[in-house]
Parts: sequence; structure tokens; C-alpha cells
Amino acid sequence: MSRDIYLVAHAQSRHQVEKRIGGWYDTELTALGRRQALAIADRLAERIGDIRPVEVYASDLMRAAETAEPIAGRLCAPIFKTPDLRERSLGIAGGQPEAWLELLPPPRRDADRMDDREGIEGAETRREFAARLYRAMGRIMSSNCDVQIVVTHGGAVTFVVAAWIGMPLEAVGWAKFSSNAGGITHLREDDHLFDRAVISLNDRTHLASVL
Repeated sequence: MSRDIYLVAHAQSRHQVEKRIGGWYDTELTALGRRQALAIADRLAERIGDIRPVEVYASDLMRAAETAEPIAGRLCAPIFKTPDLRERSLGIAGGQPEAWLELLPPPRRDADRMDDREGIEGAETRREFAARLYRAMGRIMSSNCDVQIVVTHGGAVTFVVAAWIGMPLEAVGWAKFSSNAGGITHLREDDHLFDRAVISLNDRTHLASVL
């Protein structure tokens, strides 16, 4: 039987509406975000059905954990929360107005893409961010469960997908797999050659009627 991982970017969070920098700044879902989470749960239940056992993993930040709760409830699955699935820490920038970032020097093409903190005190480097997501995916993929849901953050999706396809850590500084709030990315490993595919990226069609 194939292995399926459904990667979910958390639903709309209060910091997004307030146009504040996220990172580890911890805010809950908005009312719209809670409705989006229900729609995500319905779409995943439709795809997965009720025959195969499911595991749900989530970042421990509120916006991801609150997105995971209706998913786990709909599928009668446990939630395993881990800080390793958090968004990139942006240090002192977390919670600041988005305009705060405009005060920083613009990015340079020749900058160190893996180890630069981009002028933000306390921020994680890409290497540190990617390494903990690779670690999280290593633990998730060590499970024998063949249907898993991973609820994380838009910025984390790049490195979860990179870990899935076995991209070397040194190369991920150039990678980008974008996902917006409430997007579902479907990863699959076939049961014959064990090839790993990205079946869909950032599917948000289930949110079209959520107001």
C-alpha cells in the first residue's frame, strides 16, 4: 500500500490579519481561520476515508494546533505536537508590524543563504530551521502508519517537502515550495519502487466557499 502524507499550512491566524510578523509569535486562529480548519478537515476526510489508520502531527504553536484539532476530531486520530514543526524563529522581529522588516537592508544575491541571520537578532538561520524540520520528518517517517497529516506553517512547507524528497541540507537554501494559509500539499511514496512524489502543492480549492 502506498504511503500518503498530507501537509497542511495552518489556517488564517490573528497575526496575519493584524499584519504582524509571525515566526514564533503565538496567536490563535481568527473566526475565519476556524471555519477554514473545519473545511480542511472535511476535505482530508473525503480523501482519506475511514478505513486506514491516521496519525496527525502538528506544530505546538496555537495557530497550527488549533488547525489540527478539527482534523484529528474528524478522523478520530491522535495529535502529536512538536516544537520541531514550528515556523522559522524571527527573533526580536516576531510580533512586530510587517513594516519593521522594511528597515532592514535588502537581501543580497551573494549572501550566505544557509547561515545568515539577515540582520535580525535571535533569528534562526535557514540551516537551523531546515535541520529541525528534517529531524521532525525523520521521526514522522519512522512511523509504520501509512497515512499521516502534518500541520505546520507556510515557511516550513519548503523544508518538509525538501526532507521528503531527500534534498541534501546544503541545497535547501535555494529551494522554495510555497503554501498559503489552509493549503494542503499531498506527498506520496508508491508501494512498488518507493519513489516519493509531490502529488499536489498548496491545494486551496476546499476554501473557495468558506466566508
